[in-house]
This record gives sequence, structure tokens and C-alpha cells, in this order.
Amino acid sequence: MDNNKTLKIHFLGASGTVTGSKYLLEFPDCTVLTDCGLFQGLKKLRELNWQQLPVRASDIDYVLLTHGHLDHTGFLPRLVKMGFKGEIWGTAPTLDIAEIILRDSAKIQEEDAERANRDGFTKHSPAKPLYNTLDVEKTLKLFESKPLDDWIRLGNNIRMRFRYNGHILGATFIELDADENRIVFSGDVGRKDDFLLRDPAKPDRADFLFLESTYGDRIHPHSDNLKKLRQVILDTTEQNGTLIIPSFAVERAQLLMYMIYLLHLEESIPRSLPVILDSPMAISALSVFRKHPGWHKLSDEQCMGMTDRIIAVQSYSETLELIDNPESKIIIAGSGMVGGGRVLSYLEKYIGKEETTILLAGFQAEGTRGRQLLEGADEIKFFGNYHNVKARVDLLEGLSAHADRNGLLDWISDIEAAPSHLFLTHGEPHALDSLRVKLKDEYGWNSDIPELYDIKEI
Repeated sequence: MDNNKTLKIHFLGASGTVTGSKYLLEFPDCTVLTDCGLFQGLKKLRELNWQQLPVRASDIDYVLLTHGHLDHTGFLPRLVKMGFKGEIWGTAPTLDIAEIILRDSAKIQEEDAERANRDGFTKHSPAKPLYNTLDVEKTLKLFESKPLDDWIRLGNNIRMRFRYNGHILGATFIELDADENRIVFSGDVGRKDDFLLRDPAKPDRADFLFLESTYGDRIHPHSDNLKKLRQVILDTTEQNGTLIIPSFAVERAQLLMYMIYLLHLEESIPRSLPVILDSPMAISALSVFRKHPGWHKLSDEQCMGMTDRIIAVQSYSETLELIDNPESKIIIAGSGMVGGGRVLSYLEKYIGKEETTILLAGFQAEGTRGRQLLEGADEIKFFGNYHNVKARVDLLEGLSAHADRNGLLDWISDIEAAPSHLFLTHGEPHALDSLRVKLKDEYGWNSDIPELYDIKEI
């Protein structure tokens, strides 16, 4: 910005926490919201989804999406209900994935409200979904896909472009040029040498940098995840047990399918063991992989091979049949943090059995059932009741789609001059502060850790 103009930044989410990503930029002649995510995890965070934003949705001109995950897109229907009528931009695969996730989110909320009202485990009369499928349809009409790497004008002296970022299919970081300054939103930075995705591109300049900090306090272990998955599968089947893998429907479910496909190819697990993908959203996401082959590493042959080795479940009646089947099996079902979805129906049946294994395969945010299981909870609550945890709980470490601390440091390594303003976001407090210290020690860069609803003028 030039000396006579002010940029006002509103931190509306993912500030001091990893969920609810929303960053509002008020330029003199244009208002832009980067990401529009849903809060997840702790109840005090989830309740924020029901509150009005401290800004007027009708004043926002554009929403720019870094990628399609719920914590970056899941608030969009609420924003539209609040009066947003602008344009929602993202890459083509990001918008395809966002459509799948938003439709699924609305359906789950409608089903959860119906179940709560039917079974009476609600304090509300009646329980209502945060938004419904009609709200999602209104939102989808505002979607506009944009290409990678092309500069697109937003307003006078303001332009933006999407850059490839790994993480999940379609994911990007965003560069905004305003007058003589470059503003960079990291989004969620992917990892090098991913099974499915290419290495992230890197920014070479950032006057104002918004950097995610999910794993800012740790290094991913250099573990052999194929070997670990194979051993967990064999240990569980030796006990005639069922392996339940709560999974994020986008990227993680496809990665797990690919890993099982590789284990089948090397004949290290029995082909006769049923592999069940009980996530209509994950099945739909696989079709997005086929639709956008230039965004990932998989060949058509590999996509087909993965699909041929699984039982894809669409209807809930099929879920009920599988739940009652006592045979050993592998179940991949949503959601990844055990927050909802069909995995809860399986856990209701199997979590109290010692021969069951629950294998967590990604980051588990504070306040989620996945975090509770990871920390050794002896009971967890869902469907209005407490359920004793007798199942073995294990973790596939190093499968995260997020760069670790070293990956984040590498991602910024091409930036020649220190950002005049560096904001650390999308992290829990310890991760944020650890990355702040590391950036100071390694680069001499000073960082700001904003809190929710902070406003910065620069």
C-alpha cells in the first residue's frame, strides 16, 4: 500500500487455533475475504459458527479459497445467509471439492438435528442445522473457477493469483499485489515427496505474510508408514478384529486406499480381507482425482487399481449390514477427527471390543473425539451417550498433509527480504510460539500472533 492508504485486516478465524480460517482485507476500494472456514473442535469454538460476524457480509466483494477443506470453506453457506452476494474464487478442483464437502456438511447437520430431536439428546427445541442443503445450493451459484499462476485483477491496483501448494487436490497459496506490496496467504502448506501430490511451489517475495503454523512445533517422524499400516492390519486380523480408520474424505482417504493398494501389490496383506470405504464424500472426491489428472501423480491405471480393491458404500442401509457382519475387515470412514459421520456408527458397535483397532491417520485438533482417543480417554461421548473405549488406539504418524516446522522453513526459504509484517495463524498456542521463536532464531524475522477478532491497520 502507498503511504496515503491503509489496509485493515480482520482476523475472523484460525487465530490462536487451527480451525475457522477467515481473514478479511479491507482495501480502500475492495473488500476481500481469504478463506471462509467452519470452527471445529472445542465447544466454545463450535459455538462461534452460530454468531454473527463482526463485519457485514454484504460489504465483502470476493471470497478467495486456498483449498476445499471444511475449516477453510465450511462457513460459506452461513456467509451467504448473512447477506454475502459477491464472487467465490478458487481453482477448479478446489471448487469441486468444496461442493462435495459443503453438500456433505449440510446433510450431516440435517441428520444430526433430526437424530437429536428424535432421540431427545438436545437442549434446543427443536435442534436445527447450522445450514441446510438449500443454503448450499445458493452458495454454489457464486462459485467461479480460476486458473493457476495467472494474475487476475480485483480492483484498482489490486491483483491476485493462485499458486500450487500440495496439501490436498487443488490447494494453493494466494499472492495479492496491492500497489507496490505483495500479500501472501500460505493456506495449508503441503509436504515434499507426497505419495499423491507434487511438491509445493514457493513464494519469492512477501511484504505481508500470513503463515500457517499447524506443525510449527514439531518434525514429522521419518517412519515407514506402509510397514506400520501392514503391521496394524496383520495384528488386528490375527485377533479376528476389525480395523477402523477415521479418515478425512479428501486426500487422506485416497492416500490410505493407495497405500492398501501397494500392500496388495506386494502381497503382504491378504486380498481376501474386505476393505470398505464408507464415505460417499470420499468416493466423490476420488472422481475429482480422475477429473483433474494434472493436479496429482496418479495414473488412470493406479486410480482404477485402488478402486477395484475396495467396497464403496453409498447407502446407510449398507453401513448397517456391514456393522452387523462379525468378520474381520478394514473400514475407512469419515470423519478424520471423529467429529461426526458414519465412523461413529461403527464405533458404537466396535469401540467396546478389545479386538478392535482404531487407527488415527491425521492431525487431531483440541477438543475433538480423535484427540480424546489419542490421549487415552477411557470413554467418549457421541449419540447422546458415553461409550467405554476398550479398542486399541494407534496412530499413523507422519501421514499429515501439512508441512512440519522444517517444511515451513523450507517453504519460505526463497523469500529474499524479511516481510514487513508476518502473521502466524492456523496453529495451537504452543505451535505458534515455537514457530515464532524459530523464525527469529533462523531468519531474524519478527512475528505477530493475532488473536481472534483482532484488527490490524498497516
